[in-house]
Amino acid sequence: MNEIDAGPSKHLPPEELLGPEGGPALGRNPFDEALGIDPFLERLEQLSGPAAPAWETRRVRARPKPAPAPDPEPAQTLRPRQRPTVPSLAEIELPEVSGLLERLLGEDERRRISALAHIVEGESHFDRFGFSPETSRRVFPLVYALYRLYFRVRSQGHENLPGSGAVVLAANHGGLLPFDGAMGVMDVLLHSDPPRLPRAIVDRWAGELPFVNVFFARVGQVIGTRENFGDLLEDEQAVLVFPEGMDGIRKTITARYRVQRFRVGFIEQALRARAPIVPMAILGSDDQAPILFDVKPLARWLGLPFVPITPTFPWLGPLGLLPYPVSYKIVYGKPLNFHQRFGPEGADDARLVRYLANQVRREVQLLLDRNRG
Repeated sequence: MNEIDAGPSKHLPPEELLGPEGGPALGRNPFDEALGIDPFLERLEQLSGPAAPAWETRRVRARPKPAPAPDPEPAQTLRPRQRPTVPSLAEIELPEVSGLLERLLGEDERRRISALAHIVEGESHFDRFGFSPETSRRVFPLVYALYRLYFRVRSQGHENLPGSGAVVLAANHGGLLPFDGAMGVMDVLLHSDPPRLPRAIVDRWAGELPFVNVFFARVGQVIGTRENFGDLLEDEQAVLVFPEGMDGIRKTITARYRVQRFRVGFIEQALRARAPIVPMAILGSDDQAPILFDVKPLARWLGLPFVPITPTFPWLGPLGLLPYPVSYKIVYGKPLNFHQRFGPEGADDARLVRYLANQVRREVQLLLDRNRG
């Protein structure tokens, strides 16, 4: 999960998820299956055992494709803008328990699961970015178990999270695999009322990974284009970004908890949308898979961003990439309201944008330094 791509803007709505070569960015169009069974729901059904009727796999009817039009504008393929309104926790009806894993959750967590259904309006099974409340409902207990039992997440500073409106959460990144993003999303969902599901921004390469690419979209993550980022903020959603990008997850153990240079796209988007920026420090991710060396010559030869050597990888094969059961701590800083001082026009000043990105980076570093140990 990384910051938005600095390249040309390209919106990726469900009807036209295009990759860098013109093909589907998610490997295939998951929203145009002719009576197909969602592979994630089918697989989760097998993992969770027999389920109640409410958990039965939902079939998705293929929507007829519109007749081709000469030089269509991107806006012509979009459905009407959805600004989801989620009720407060007390107003959410407690759903019936269904499925083995959901029986392990408390009433509060079950209400928050039910809140996810309000993100998608109308009769559609997905929102405009591919989020599926049903898939997320299946995945929630698994991520919650990791949150409570494996990473034993503690957090503070929840009063700094806006209860509504557009907001950008800017966090440090680490740990090879994006468990820090999953824990951050879960923590905000568990400590906000009305419950808020942050939409994490991921790199474009995620759209080329079979199975994983569709899964990311179904659980609420969004491919990082400028247009997608802007649309999320216009929908008044919370957006989680990792401005270090790939530099954050490939830093070696000698640079652990030293925040790398921030990209600036999130500053531009926050200014244009008049959205506050909340610094977010995630402690634990740099310890879950410490990188001893980055074999750069081999990475260049293989065409990979990096080739890590850890105490367990490549010695244990793919299992060596799994995170250690470290304890996480998440801290939210006070919102930075740059938009109030500089306004949307500040996004056009390159020097100002770089300066503000460095200010956010400094705040994240201070949160890390104050809460380590």
